Amino acid sequence: MIHMKNRMAGLVLALLAPALLLASDLPKPELPVGTRVSVTLISTLSSSADRAGDTFTAQVEDPIFANGIEVVHAGSTLRGHVTFVKPPGRVKGKAEMRLLADAIVMKDGHEYTFSGQLTDDPGSSVKVNGSEGTIEGKGKSKTQAAKESGIGAAIGAGGGAIAAGGTGALYGAGIGAIAGLIHTLAKHHKDVVLQPGTELTFVLTSPGKIATAGQAKGTPVPFVCQSCE
Repeated sequence: MIHMKNRMAGLVLALLAPALLLASDLPKPELPVGTRVSVTLISTLSSSADRAGDTFTAQVEDPIFANGIEVVHAGSTLRGHVTFVKPPGRVKGKAEMRLLADAIVMKDGHEYTFSGQLTDDPGSSVKVNGSEGTIEGKGKSKTQAAKESGIGAAIGAGGGAIAAGGTGALYGAGIGAIAGLIHTLAKHHKDVVLQPGTELTFVLTSPGKIATAGQAKGTPVPFVCQSCE
C-alpha cells in the first residue's frame, strides 16, 4: 500500500512538473506608474562630497505587489543616482540634492528597471520639497542666529573695554556685532547629509520592466540583503 502511494505521488509530481516549470518561466508583471518603494539607505550621501551622476544603493523595506503577486521581496537592493547637487551658500541659499531611483536588483539576478522620484513621507526623517523631489539642508532659526550674533557682540564689547575703556567698549560692541553676524551667516546653512539607515520613499514615474542582470543598463550592483539569514 505504501509503495502504491509513493508511485501515485511520483506520478502526480511528474504530471505537474511541466505546469510548474511553465509558471516559473512566465514573465513577471510590470510595476505600474505610481508604485511606492520604501527603502533604507545603504550608501552615505552628502551635498559636500557627492555630485550629479554619483550612484547610491538602498535596501527595499516592504514587499512590492503587482497584479496581486509579490514580485519584489523585502531585502532587495534599489540602485539610483544623484541628479542634482547645490552646495550651501555662505550668505544665503540652503544646500539641495535630488535623487533618482533606477532599478531594483533581486536575489534571482533579475532587475526591475524604471525611473523613480523621491517623494515626501510623513514617516521619514527627510523632508522633500517641490515636485522634483528636492532635499534641502537645514538652516538655523532666526532665534539661534540672533543668539550667536549677540554672543559675538558681547565678546567684541569685552575686548574693546579692556583695550580702551568705555569708548572702546562701544566700538568693540559694533565690531563684535559685525563679526558675530558674519560668523552666523557663514554657518547659517548646512550641507545635506544622508547617513546609512535613512528612510526614503520613491514613486515610479515610468513602468518597472523586468530584465536579466545582463540586459539591465548601467553598472551592475550585487544583491545586498542585510536581513536575510
